[in-house]
Amino acid sequence: MRARIIDAAATTMYEQGVAATSLDDVLRAAGSGKSQLYHYFVDKADLVHAVIERQLQLVLAAQPSLGQINSWHSIDAWAAEIISGHCIPGGPFACPLGTMAAELKNDDSFRPSLHAAFRKWEAPLARGLKTMQDTGELVVAADPARLAAAVIAAMQGGMLLARVHEDVTPLKDALEAAIAQLHRWRPEDSPTSKPRKARTGS
Repeated sequence: MRARIIDAAATTMYEQGVAATSLDDVLRAAGSGKSQLYHYFVDKADLVHAVIERQLQLVLAAQPSLGQINSWHSIDAWAAEIISGHCIPGGPFACPLGTMAAELKNDDSFRPSLHAAFRKWEAPLARGLKTMQDTGELVVAADPARLAAAVIAAMQGGMLLARVHEDVTPLKDALEAAIAQLHRWRPEDSPTSKPRKARTGS
């Protein structure tokens, strides 16, 4: 029942917004009673923290290739996976985690949970970039964590504009630009390197 309540809250808060979603809305969507809800959650804020984690899980589940990044080819496959997911009927889609962050960003009680969620999203990409650095696909001066954060930030903006315009092109362009920036950290002597000068500083 706990998972059902969280899923109902996640869907309702995504569609209506966190502030506009009451606990009664969640209970109706979950087919649950108040006693069950308060068995698992102290209050609405406690439930919102659980929803943030759930939205992160949904984001990661939609990007299975993210955990397999270890080369430039795998980065391209991940980007293609994202674009494909936003091209199905109903898309492009707003990011469920980004939507919550936009609404709750000024609330000190939720900012730590949001910060942690985005760091968990960035972590697989950062690990993949570190692997590429270890195998000589990125220059030593590159900062995998910082680069990963920049890519996710670009993707967030792309998803927002794609949803607003009902056109996947802004997301596609944002991802392509972010990956092009990654290529600036590619060693000149990489066997698969493109003819562009590698960055050696921040």
